[in-house]
Amino acid sequence: MNNKQDLKQVVNQALAEQKVPHVKLKKIGVDKVNVERLTKPSKETRQEYWGKGLTYAAIILIIALVVSIIGFIAVRGLSTFLQNHVNVFHFLTSTDWDPGEGKNYVGAAAMIVTSFAVTILAALVATPFAIAVALFMTEYSSKKGGHFLQTVMELLVGIPSVVYGFLGLTIIVPLIRNIFGGTGFGILSATLVLFVMVLPTITSLTVDSLNAVPNHYRQASAALGATHWQTIYKVVLRVAAPRIMTAVIFGMARAFGEALAVQMVIGNAVLMPYNLVSPSATLTSQLTSQMGNTVMGTLPNNALWSLALLLLIMALFFNFLVRFVGKKGQK
Repeated sequence: MNNKQDLKQVVNQALAEQKVPHVKLKKIGVDKVNVERLTKPSKETRQEYWGKGLTYAAIILIIALVVSIIGFIAVRGLSTFLQNHVNVFHFLTSTDWDPGEGKNYVGAAAMIVTSFAVTILAALVATPFAIAVALFMTEYSSKKGGHFLQTVMELLVGIPSVVYGFLGLTIIVPLIRNIFGGTGFGILSATLVLFVMVLPTITSLTVDSLNAVPNHYRQASAALGATHWQTIYKVVLRVAAPRIMTAVIFGMARAFGEALAVQMVIGNAVLMPYNLVSPSATLTSQLTSQMGNTVMGTLPNNALWSLALLLLIMALFFNFLVRFVGKKGQK
């Protein structure tokens, strides 16, 4: 009640101190002022509250979802070591993989080595092509040419993984079999398939990195007498190097987590690879091919969840690496 009386006094004082004669505010009496309406939240204020509430609810839901996924995978993955008493060092270093035979045959070293080999080789092959395409799109081509190449890259991103795997199975595997002999399945086939799959990701992010370089750097280099290629090599690429590294890491993360396409061309044999054309298996290919053949709660099932936990740890590592490289680039 005191607040309403104070508000009336403020309105009355404002009317009494009105100094503009042609504004007939004195006709507005204190009794005509809707104090209730002035003291209640407006429609815009209520919309502001609803907007903030929905935003915070969405954030809480996403955080809860992420924590739930990580917690669920961690609980299932650690069951191999806590319930089945598998030695962690043995799990990471042994190449014997047959969980149905007991805890002494739960070794993921072959799959870990193959996963890293495929990922690193795919990144090494794709990065030069991605940088070359990105340089052409940003430094040499016209706007129409750049838009055309951008459309092509977007089409490559939209192709499903199973299509890449099928093309690799029908084209790349027979080609490698005819050239190198053997079955044609192996790290080399998986590398070539992943090369095409990660190329659009690395290229798109590299284009954004090159476009982020200020134009006055190029102008200053040209003013000093540098050629176009010298400007690109000595200035543009060096300034954009941290962001390009981030693009490569994102491509590696995509390659490391790819499952279906790799499964179709790598051979799915849990063996330590002794060359690029011998059948082998990655963490993801073993998960997708064997998860439906195990019973929940058994050692074979828990061992597969441990592989999933290892994949989750690697995904978190790639995210940390991206942030680390990004901070180094800002400095």
